[in-house]
Amino acid sequence: MQLQKETLTTRFESIHHQAIVNVWHTGNWCTERLKQTIAPFEVTTQQFNILRILRGQNPNPATINLLKSRMLDKMSDTSRIVDRLVQKELVVKEANAIDKRAVDIKISDKGLELLELMDKEVSLSVLISSNLTEQEAITLNNLLDKMRG
Repeated sequence: MQLQKETLTTRFESIHHQAIVNVWHTGNWCTERLKQTIAPFEVTTQQFNILRILRGQNPNPATINLLKSRMLDKMSDTSRIVDRLVQKELVVKEANAIDKRAVDIKISDKGLELLELMDKEVSLSVLISSNLTEQEAITLNNLLDKMRG
């Protein structure tokens, strides 16, 4: 079996144990492929995730809490990532007009331009479309949704 070869594992305690190891291993594989794909653009996967969230929010601002709730990597230090994106001039932070303690975060024109360029060269679908048919991808999505119950 391919998983056993790739993880150098000879056996699993059950088929369910094997399935969860396979999901974890495949998630790491996807992350590594994405890192390699976006590396030329000098952004991390977490920064890429935040930029895409902010583009989806645009022209409305987001808050740190909204970004945290929508991040794929829940262990990310969202505030630090946003600060790095501000340094790169890809996002802007402004005081909230109503609540001066709150901070509004918006994608900048430079951030939008970067994502537009990345859209032309980075396709998340390409990561698996050569390995799975459309019907297999539908089945995989259904099974993953069912697993999370």
